[in-house]
Amino acid sequence: MARTTLEGQVPIKPTRRDPPGPRGHFLFGVLREYAKEPATYALWQAREFGEVSRARFGPNYLYFVNSPAGVKHILQDNQRNYGRNQFANDILKLFVGESLLTTEGDYWLRQRRLMQPMFHRQRIASFGRLMTEKTEEMLGEWEQAAGEGRVLDVAEEMMRLTLKIMGLALFSADLSDETSQFGQAVKVGRDYFDYRNGTLFPLPLWVPTRRNRSFRAGMARTDAIVYDIIRERRRTGEDAGDLLSMLMEVRDEETREGMTDLQLRNEVMTMLMAGHDTTSNTLSWTFYLLSQHPQVVEKLRAELAQVLNGRAPDIDDLHSLPYTKMVIEEAMRLYPPAWVMGRQSIEADEIGGYTIPAGASLAFYPYVIHRHPDHWEEPERFNPERFTPERSQGRAKYAYFPFGGGPHLCIGNVFAMTEAQLILATVAQRFNLALVPGHPIELEPLITLRPKHGLKMTLHPVR
Repeated sequence: MARTTLEGQVPIKPTRRDPPGPRGHFLFGVLREYAKEPATYALWQAREFGEVSRARFGPNYLYFVNSPAGVKHILQDNQRNYGRNQFANDILKLFVGESLLTTEGDYWLRQRRLMQPMFHRQRIASFGRLMTEKTEEMLGEWEQAAGEGRVLDVAEEMMRLTLKIMGLALFSADLSDETSQFGQAVKVGRDYFDYRNGTLFPLPLWVPTRRNRSFRAGMARTDAIVYDIIRERRRTGEDAGDLLSMLMEVRDEETREGMTDLQLRNEVMTMLMAGHDTTSNTLSWTFYLLSQHPQVVEKLRAELAQVLNGRAPDIDDLHSLPYTKMVIEEAMRLYPPAWVMGRQSIEADEIGGYTIPAGASLAFYPYVIHRHPDHWEEPERFNPERFTPERSQGRAKYAYFPFGGGPHLCIGNVFAMTEAQLILATVAQRFNLALVPGHPIELEPLITLRPKHGLKMTLHPVR
């Protein structure tokens, strides 16, 4: 008797070289099932069909690779054979253009080499005080909210905080005010990404729909602000000590050329988009998990009390706060902001004994692999201590890869981890956060993994 699968689907019997997978609808394949709950579907497909499988989305196949070895092959061992996924890349280019996030080959390599020194630990250290100061300003507002018994959406609070930090780090300008032109444009851009990513047949940008017009107008306002800042910096020669100033200083080793205004704009918008959305979601899920695990909060607060004794953390404290880092790492294991990654094969290849044809679209899911029972004991359990050095030793490479890997490892990973740890250490000393009873927790797996209904929480000052 054939095995029944999700919603009664019958699995395809693999040929000698083709990966297994569900048969799906004769016309749509698994489009409807995947669109309904993408993360849940990806988990199901991995558990039903193993570490390499495929499914039909309309007329085309998507290849699912859900083993650390397979991901290592794609991102590292044979990375030259795998380019960026065209569908996702085209969406990103609408906002960030040709940048480190969306290009490949010689241009990508040049940009990476130019920008890499900006993200050395010594450079990032200069932003540590900014991160804690802005967090403490937010906590001052929280004191008032707690006194009034108000409920806050902590997901929105983290989005606002990380946008403020990123704007100041990039431009020395506060971009977090949603009433500002820039704040509105960022929100419009973020919503448009989600629309394009979650819609099966979006209309082209040139079609004058309300949504398309709003996006184009928002990008025009954003560009005007960014180009004005760049022109003023070039005119005055001011070094503001921010990331834009660092970008304007870099020079190609061979040609001694710097970046054009367009290149500066594209890289700045990339850092803005990637630098605040991912960290805000990491922190949101961290505070949700802590609200459900008081024993972890107790251990976290004990470490903070011992090392900081109530003072604000700085970047030099981070090496003395290993448990704080493990809390962040475990939150990113369960809820990785970049929950899915994609590539496209250039030539035919073989992964896990199965043929991957040339031009195939591949997806691999940190959200799935981070829950793989062969690599994680009790994978659904929130347990920061699984990241102790002793327990991490011997773990398969790419069993955990929240920042990607290989040559395209996220250039801002140290900045993001530093920011997340400093914010967590600052907040956890001052407040307990409790989820409002009955508030729904549901995944919204779009470009990043968000809590769909936000995080309505009450604030309880630590005495």
